[in-house]
Amino acid sequence: MKEPDRVTVVVADDHPVYREGIARALRASERLRVLAETEDGPGTIDAVAAHTPDVAVVDYRLPGADGIAVVRALARDGSPTRVLLLSAITDSAVVYRALQEGAAGYLSKEAERAEIVAAVLEVAGGGTVLPPALMGDLAGEIRARAADERPVLSEREQQVLVAFARGSSVPRIAEELYLSTSTVKSHVQRLYEKLEVSDRAAAVAVAMRRGLLD
Repeated sequence: MKEPDRVTVVVADDHPVYREGIARALRASERLRVLAETEDGPGTIDAVAAHTPDVAVVDYRLPGADGIAVVRALARDGSPTRVLLLSAITDSAVVYRALQEGAAGYLSKEAERAEIVAAVLEVAGGGTVLPPALMGDLAGEIRARAADERPVLSEREQQVLVAFARGSSVPRIAEELYLSTSTVKSHVQRLYEKLEVSDRAAAVAVAMRRGLLD
């Protein structure tokens, strides 16, 4: 049974010395209890299912199923366990992907043991942990990806958008495209939904900002 005042943890790493070092540091904290240690992805998924720890400290490069695959599997199974990934890779694109997949934190394997202990406690409390040195790069990654996440418009929706940019009205667009007014209105509504706007001016402004209009 889980001790009421302790955060429970599963530690996963295929390098025994590193894994044991992390587990020893966590056990040294009176606020943490290590329930299991694992050395590969499938074993980690099974251990989490068996013990339901508060946090799983997982090596990004686990054999059998890497850290991202573990995060996905736990999310698929509806596990409440939060995952803190540890990795020698600190590329902002990799960290972004890890968070996007559902990881609660990401730290370099070069982090001090005390930093990892603090990160486990932070993640267990609902927080998100990232290497301070990566914050600026990660913000840039988020901005770049947001710019790339453009809504996919159908050919008709794109035609309506271009017509709006020229100042055409719905009746005029219907004439130009040889469509009924009601059909054009349907395309307009779907266009508004994709751009998350409610009028023509906003649609054109958002489209220009997202690069949907030349």
